Amino acid sequence: MASLDFEPLTYAELPENRRPSLRLALLPVLATVVFLGVGSAWLKMDPHIPLLWAIAFTGLVGYYGLGMSWDDLYGGVADSLLMGLQAVLILFTIYALISTWISSGTIPGLMYYGLQLLSPTIFLPVTAVLSGLVAFSIGSSWTTVGTLGVAFIGIGSGLGVPAPMTAGAILSGAYAGDKQSPLSDTTNLAAAVTNTNLYEHIRGMRTGTILAFGIGVLGYAVLGVQSVSGGSTGSVGEIQTALTGTYSLSLLVFLPLVVTFGLALRGYPALPSLLAGVFAGAIVTILVQGQSFTESWQVLLGGTSPETGMDMVNNLLASGGIEGSAWTISVVVAALTLGGLLETTGTLAVLAHHLSKKVSSVGGLVAGTGASATLTNVLTAQQYMSIVVPGMTLRNLYEEYGLESKDLSRAVEAAGTPTGALIPWHAGAVYMATALGVPTLQYAPYYFFGYLSPLVLFAMAATGLGIGTPSEKKKSATTAD
Repeated sequence: MASLDFEPLTYAELPENRRPSLRLALLPVLATVVFLGVGSAWLKMDPHIPLLWAIAFTGLVGYYGLGMSWDDLYGGVADSLLMGLQAVLILFTIYALISTWISSGTIPGLMYYGLQLLSPTIFLPVTAVLSGLVAFSIGSSWTTVGTLGVAFIGIGSGLGVPAPMTAGAILSGAYAGDKQSPLSDTTNLAAAVTNTNLYEHIRGMRTGTILAFGIGVLGYAVLGVQSVSGGSTGSVGEIQTALTGTYSLSLLVFLPLVVTFGLALRGYPALPSLLAGVFAGAIVTILVQGQSFTESWQVLLGGTSPETGMDMVNNLLASGGIEGSAWTISVVVAALTLGGLLETTGTLAVLAHHLSKKVSSVGGLVAGTGASATLTNVLTAQQYMSIVVPGMTLRNLYEEYGLESKDLSRAVEAAGTPTGALIPWHAGAVYMATALGVPTLQYAPYYFFGYLSPLVLFAMAATGLGIGTPSEKKKSATTAD
C-alpha cells in the first residue's frame, strides 16, 4: 500500500502569501500543455525536454511569482519523488524480471503453450478476462502486465493479432481487476484518503467496473471476429519450433511464475514478490537452461538477445535489462518533479478549489471529481496523486452535500487509476509501454477500459445511478473565497 506520510496542502491550508490566484495557477498548467504539445507532438522530441521546460517555468513561477525559496521548491520535489519511489523501484525490478524470465524459459514457455490453447478469434477477450482475474488475485496491475502481459504479447504476435490490440486487452483486464482487489495499493489508498471502509469502497465501484469492463470485453470479441487476420508472420508451428530449439521447456520453467504470484496471493507487496521472481528466474536459468552462474545474473543488467533462427521470435524475446531502463526512469523522474512543483506552489489546490465552486448539483460534483482526478493525472504523472489530491480536497464538499464517502472514493479511483495509462508521460503509461513494447499512442485506441471507466462514472453521475441520495441538510455547494 502507498505511504500516506505525504499529504498535499488543501486550499484552506495554503498560507495567504503562498496562495496563487487562479490566473497565476493556470500559468504553469497552460505552459506545460504548450510545451508538451510543441515539443512532443510538433517537434517530435522525447518528452524529457518539454518536461524540463515545464519544470523550469513552474519553478520560476513559484520563485518569482509567489516568493518561494529554493528550499520550499526542493522540498515539494522531494516529497513527490518519495511518493513515486515505489514506482521507480518496481520499474528497475521489472526490467530485471523480464530479462530473467526470458533467459529462464518462463516467457518462452508461456508463449509455446499459449499458442497451442488459444485461437485468434477468442484471444483478445480471453486475454482481458485472464488479465483481470490475475490482477484481482494479486492486487497489482503493474505485476500482471510485466509478467503475464509480456507473454500475451508474444502469443498474440504468433497468432497474428496486432500488438496494440493485445496491449489494450491486457491493460483493460489488469486495471479492472486491480480496482476490485482488496490487495491493491490504489484501492486501499482511495479508501484511506476518503475515510471509507475498504469493502464498502470496493462494493461502491462494482457496478461501474462491471459495466465498463463488460462493454470492453464485448468490444474485444468484436475485434477478434472482424479485425484479426488469423494469420501470423510465421506459422504457429515454426514459432514453437524456434522456441523449443532454443529453450528447454519443462514444467520447471514456470517456477518463477509460481513464486511471484504465490507470494502476491499470500499478501506480500509487489516489490518483494517481483524481486523473488527475479531470483527464481536466475536459478531456473542455471538449473534448466544450463547457463553459467555469471551468465544467469548478467542478463539482469544487459538484457537478452536470443538467436532462435526466426527474426520475429528474436525481436519478441529481446530485452534491455536494467541498462535499458534509463530512458523510462528519467521520464518518470522528470514527470514526478513537475508534479511536486505543481503541488507545492499551490497550483493543484487552487484549481481544485475553483472547480468545486462551479459545482451546483450532485451529478456535477461526481463528474467534477472524475475530471479533477484525470487532470491531476495529466499534470502530476502519478496515479497516487490523482487519488490523494481530489480525495482530500473535495472531501468536505461531499459532506456538505450529504453524500457518503464511498461516492467520493469511487469517483477518484474510477477516473484516477485507469486513465494514467493513456497519458504518454505518466509513470503508468511509460511503464506499460516499456513492459509490453507498444507505444502509448498505439495501444491507447484499444485500451477500452481506460475510456469506459470514467465515461461510465460520468453517465452514472448524470443519471444518479448508484449515487447516494443527498440528505436534507445539504448546504449550498458554492463557497466563498
